[in-house]
Amino acid sequence: MTRLTDALDAWLPTALDRAKEIKPEPRVEHVGTVLTVGDGIATVAGLPDLRSEELLRFGNGVLGMALMLDVDRVGCVLFGDDAGIAAGDRVHGTGAVVSVPVGDALLGRIVDPVGRPLDAGPPVAAERFDPVERDAPAIVDRDLVAEPLQTGLMVLDSMFTIGRGQRELIIGDRSTGKTTIAVDTIINQRASDVISVYVSIGQKSSATRQVVEAVRRHGAFERCIFVIAQADSAPGLQWIAPFTGMTIAEYFRDRGADVLIVIDDLTKHAAVHREIALLLREPPGREAYPGDIFYLHARLLERAAKLGAKRGGGSITALPIAETQAGNLTAYIPTNLISITDGQIVLDAKLFYEGQKPAVDVGRSVSRVGGKAQPAALRTVSASLRLDYAQFLELEVFTRFGAMVDDRTRRVIERGRRIRSILQQGPSAPWPLAFEVALLLGIASGALDTVPLETMDGFKAELRPWLAARLPVVIERINGGAKLADDDRTALVTAVTALAAKLAPAAPAGESP
Repeated sequence: MTRLTDALDAWLPTALDRAKEIKPEPRVEHVGTVLTVGDGIATVAGLPDLRSEELLRFGNGVLGMALMLDVDRVGCVLFGDDAGIAAGDRVHGTGAVVSVPVGDALLGRIVDPVGRPLDAGPPVAAERFDPVERDAPAIVDRDLVAEPLQTGLMVLDSMFTIGRGQRELIIGDRSTGKTTIAVDTIINQRASDVISVYVSIGQKSSATRQVVEAVRRHGAFERCIFVIAQADSAPGLQWIAPFTGMTIAEYFRDRGADVLIVIDDLTKHAAVHREIALLLREPPGREAYPGDIFYLHARLLERAAKLGAKRGGGSITALPIAETQAGNLTAYIPTNLISITDGQIVLDAKLFYEGQKPAVDVGRSVSRVGGKAQPAALRTVSASLRLDYAQFLELEVFTRFGAMVDDRTRRVIERGRRIRSILQQGPSAPWPLAFEVALLLGIASGALDTVPLETMDGFKAELRPWLAARLPVVIERINGGAKLADDDRTALVTAVTALAAKLAPAAPAGESP
């Protein structure tokens, strides 16, 4: 007992001195009460000073975001499981809007929409935290879209060129190759300085894994960022996923970099927004979507732009994806997105099942930037390609009914079939610019007219090493963006003609190929 008393006597003066050093300060906490919870949605009361999109912290540590502010209650979406939340629980307002980590440490990482790693790696070392909702660049801060973003896909680069800073919608029925086009575009940036951001919204884990592995095997994975909100993720995470991806892209854009963002897909994002709105009892509109669905996607995609030199000259090129039902482009969400974006790549299920891949419908697809951003060498040789192909498709319809055609029409049809053949391309194998130019020169010069259709795949496979071995300087110059000089044109036509003659069978004189 004596020892205990001595210890207390020795400790008490020290404790009193420490207590005197403590300076109590008032701290304001915004505390509310959960009224209802379920389906990833919670209704909260007692937070009159809450801001829109403010971050909330529930008693079990789950975070949420205030989405609907009413007079006496707040509707919020949860960023985690609601199993540990019940009516009557306390909820704290943080005073901060929802923000995500940004910085170079995100390159080569797979994260969820709030920046938590999904790749078994360490936590992201963020340079700073930026809000997911930011204003789009003003008109005076923007510049003309005049620099190409090469997709490596012949059908797009030659007829529907995408420029850096453009918003090009990829739209079509389910399983027609929409994601494949976007992923091939990401893979093709391995030869450029473009940083790629892929946003997955409500996709199956297996589909997302295939995308990641394709980029890991064929692309520059170290310059890619993956923001994943899987189908079983909380609705709140799926809702903020595209905004998170855009915020991450803006960090690099503001430093003068060019960024490509793929949003896969906005149809599922619209469905999540409708689900949240209905659970929060917002009045439904057309197809039960709330009235702000157009504004939701417009304010998101408007953030993709090419900045002027005073703002660093960076750009964000957006490739949003949308799904149609039975090819119906007049549905509510497709028409909204078509009116927001700068063009659309329409994929046709009939073409896909006929083996035409990418299954791009050239009649309904359009790029509102087009030739203004097309590389000079490609623009020279593809000026009439779309018109020639359209004429072929129209003439081919008549031949299906057994109509008699003259020699001139037959030559047009045979050349059109070869155009269709060079537009076919396998996945994860984008083509360099010089190879596309060489193929188009082969069509324009008639060099490919002697190559049988059944050997066109073999011809394309052999052409790349053939050109690399014979014209390395020309190939490098064209891939670098130089104009197509007359000598380069002659050299390419000669090389293509020589390979065509090597592969083509000997035909009797006067017989058409």
